Amino acid sequence: MSKAYYLGVDQGTSGTTALILDEKWNVCAKGYRQHAQIYPKPGWVEHDPEEIWQRTQESIESALDAAGLRAGDIRVMGLANQGETCMLWDRKTGAPVYNAIVWQDRRTAQAADRLKADHEDLIREKTGLPVDAYFSGLKIQWILDNVANARRRAENGELMAGTLDTYLLWKLSGGRLKITDPSTASRTMIFNIHTGLWDREILGLLNVPRSILPEIVDSCGGLGSTKCGLFGAAIPIGGSLVDQPAALFGQACFQPGGVKTTYGTGCFMLTNTGNVPVPSLNGLVTTIVWRICGETTFALDGGVYITGAAVQWLRDGLQIIHHAAETEALSRTVPDTGGVYFVPAFVGLAAPHWDQYARGMIIGITGGTTRAHIARATLEAIAFQVRENLDVMRIDSGMDIKAMRADGGAVGNDFLMQLQADMLGIPVDVPVINETTALGAAYMAALGIGDFGSLDEISANWKLRKRYEPAISEDERASRLANWKKAVGRCRRWADQ
Repeated sequence: MSKAYYLGVDQGTSGTTALILDEKWNVCAKGYRQHAQIYPKPGWVEHDPEEIWQRTQESIESALDAAGLRAGDIRVMGLANQGETCMLWDRKTGAPVYNAIVWQDRRTAQAADRLKADHEDLIREKTGLPVDAYFSGLKIQWILDNVANARRRAENGELMAGTLDTYLLWKLSGGRLKITDPSTASRTMIFNIHTGLWDREILGLLNVPRSILPEIVDSCGGLGSTKCGLFGAAIPIGGSLVDQPAALFGQACFQPGGVKTTYGTGCFMLTNTGNVPVPSLNGLVTTIVWRICGETTFALDGGVYITGAAVQWLRDGLQIIHHAAETEALSRTVPDTGGVYFVPAFVGLAAPHWDQYARGMIIGITGGTTRAHIARATLEAIAFQVRENLDVMRIDSGMDIKAMRADGGAVGNDFLMQLQADMLGIPVDVPVINETTALGAAYMAALGIGDFGSLDEISANWKLRKRYEPAISEDERASRLANWKKAVGRCRRWADQ
């Protein structure tokens, strides 16, 4: 009997990862391609959708080549997408009418303020989300209102709108698939998490035509396949969901109270709340993480906009490091930050603050401050922001969270992971397979075609690589957190006009 191989594709903010796993769920090969970040104006962030499509194909082809496989050897593929990033394109040619507007983009902040003033309670009750420029609905509205002929073409049925899962599935299938799943739809601010449908009342408030939106389907099942000429053979598509739920799935957090944090461009903590949408009174987001066989699973979501991107800024902006990995060794050269605190609110603060007008700040600088202190303060900022979300996660969920599973690029930084355990006061567990977003997409696809009989079978694959235990006193932890909160207070609403 020939071996089975599974493909998980993670289309992320910085690049696209393709992971090939064998039937024992060991990693066979990985392909990765970066794409450009486009900054047309301060606070604006865009991606070129056609470049992302090209890089997605290249990452898959690279993984196949590295594994010595052909497309026909892949039993099924799953796709994870970067979430709130969205676009419009011609439904016949696939040509984008404008660049994809990225989740970090703040151009719709004032529109969000106006909408929030009049309809915040309505939108939060229906969608589980605060009114914020972060989410997709206002971005779609902006393209319709600001790109020449976009609204006319949309109303004439010439255009489609969607997040990048819809665009990539459309491209992969040769235009046959026009779908998204509830986990991704729940990040748009125009989807009702209680009815499982696009919400006509909110669509009316934003003046977004229902006709341009994709069909909402389960997160897994026989979704379709890639067109035959694309990779040399058709690859079945069995799963599609947004990136953070994919990582939650890859971390096997299937029971209520299971929590994971993914460290990437931003940092995202999710706690599984089961089949109940738990409202947050303290700045978290209530979201759908997957729908399987019609059964919906919810989570509380604490998202941080800027974590890994702050380290990139040290490299590309300040140019005080050459590689992100340098922050670990550099931070170890000093016993502390020398009183320096860095709040990397480059595009505002997300959960639990939701301040669109906060801006980045380094405070506590003296004549003795060195690049090592700033590097260490950057890593501490990541740990502090995750701790803030854990605090409100416990309050809103009512759950006693005893450990956190961690994944993403930064978990390779031992200094940061120990620092994170110290700041949380609970163990941090890092799995053997760190690419949990692509892994979760592959798991979901395998479940969709029946290769897993239950979630317990997936759980049996999770393996611990390293556990980090807290190693500082509660008094020290409390003191450092108090100073962090003081620093955050200084940068709030800095860009408020």
